Amino acid sequence: MDALDLLSGDAQTFVEKVWASHVHVHRAEPDELVGLLSFADVDHLLTSTAIRTPAVRVARDGAVLPASAFTRSGSTLAGQPLTGLVDARKVADLFEDGATVVLQGLHRYWAPLTRLVAELELALGHPCQANAYLTPPGSQGFAVHSDSHDVFVFQTHGSKLWDVHPAPLEDHEDAREVLLEPGLSMYLPTGTPHAARAQDTVSLHVTVGINQLTWRSLVDRAVEQALAGLGDLDTHLPAGHLDRPGVLAQGLAERLGRLSDALGALDPQAVADAQASSFLQGRVTSPLGGSLLDRMALADLAGDTPLRRRPGRACVLQPDGDRLHLLLGDRRVTVPARITTAVEQLRGLLELTPDDLDLDPASSLVLCRRLVREGLLEVRR
Repeated sequence: MDALDLLSGDAQTFVEKVWASHVHVHRAEPDELVGLLSFADVDHLLTSTAIRTPAVRVARDGAVLPASAFTRSGSTLAGQPLTGLVDARKVADLFEDGATVVLQGLHRYWAPLTRLVAELELALGHPCQANAYLTPPGSQGFAVHSDSHDVFVFQTHGSKLWDVHPAPLEDHEDAREVLLEPGLSMYLPTGTPHAARAQDTVSLHVTVGINQLTWRSLVDRAVEQALAGLGDLDTHLPAGHLDRPGVLAQGLAERLGRLSDALGALDPQAVADAQASSFLQGRVTSPLGGSLLDRMALADLAGDTPLRRRPGRACVLQPDGDRLHLLLGDRRVTVPARITTAVEQLRGLLELTPDDLDLDPASSLVLCRRLVREGLLEVRR
């Protein structure tokens, strides 16, 4: 099951009918969501690792506590000071006293959520992030608030009662109550006011934020590219223009005309390709687990070596005459356009061997070795 199906059910229905329009609750197998981040996992991160701020925040009674309330100093590594180290005892004391512990940016360092967020980013085409909230029984970490991005919320331990209000927030009586338990996920559009309180057990939930890319950002990219060709926009306005307003209007009209011509000359496909490249290169969730082992196995890679697409790794194709560019996240691989059919075949397979591709044996091995080295494929063990 892919990330969007896990969190929202029918992915196509979600994208077409639910995105940015309604609160949406979905039930999945509890173990599938709990396995992404359990209470024991959070205990391990807080008590058995060198986790540091800003990866951890602590909030109580609606206020975020200063880092000094739950960190310690004085530790060194190779003679260099380590600052912001979380003090497990302080965190436990604050938690027992009713504080909520927030783990931030989990997609950067917790492998199950790294993979989930990576797959979700590819499914949606928008940057995503993951935080977790550990709340003691009967407590509420934050008052009613809204987020500047869409979020998925899913419970992995205990239960939490959510008050979801209409936007804009006008009448508390119109709030909808949603009790989240393990196996339930909820989607909240941007700007949806909400608050949540743990019930009679410890509550752990994960939020996946979706930082939407908008049409405005794409249009801005096109305008910026067109403006770069005008050349004289940074010269001063003419002296005395306050007494000669026609001078400004005439100069502006001339420049707007040139801007219009420059926009008309742009290739929309080229601007769109640049947007896709920028998004893929800026992603922080591109898991490469096992890639060192894979590289050491390249010499033994044969036609019947079992391979698979690495989860969460992008492979966007951009034709370019007699070449084909493969956008693989933070890098671009260029191959001859004549092997496009084989590359498309490879993109459509989750598991394969070099012999499965519609290429001669030598070319299949060259392509597969290259894509293992670049991180798109991994050796199945």
